[in-house]
Amino acid sequence: MLSKEEIKEIDKAISIAPYKKAASVEALKAVQQHRKWISDESLQEVASYLEMSAEELDSIATFYNLIFRQPVGKHIILVCDSISCWVMGHDKIKEKLSELLSIDYGQTTADGRFTMLPNPCLGTCDCAPAMMVGNDLYRNLKTEEIEKILNKYS
Repeated sequence: MLSKEEIKEIDKAISIAPYKKAASVEALKAVQQHRKWISDESLQEVASYLEMSAEELDSIATFYNLIFRQPVGKHIILVCDSISCWVMGHDKIKEKLSELLSIDYGQTTADGRFTMLPNPCLGTCDCAPAMMVGNDLYRNLKTEEIEKILNKYS
């Protein structure tokens, strides 16, 4: 069941949308903010509230790479894999993260601390390679900095 806070946030999104369905991404983000991911049950609840089918909402949810349809770790690591980051050493950054965390893209560490995902662009091409941990952006990354960065997040 949607919480009062989730309903309040969804209603706010609906109030500025031209019609209920147009608030679907914001509604999913609001629920995800509270629950960390969008379960099938959550998806059904949001779809019902927005007066749309679960299938219709799921097609929207699965289109956006930052709507999580499975449980994720406490901290989401977004590794930029744009052309700029590829040219500037994305592969070494990704390899180091995989080595330190023992996970690959789409996986979560055994302790639930991190989930690592590719991201098509973090908007900092002039400072590639880059990654984000939560809301923290790391630019001009070097492999030797990765472990120290990860240690900031408990």
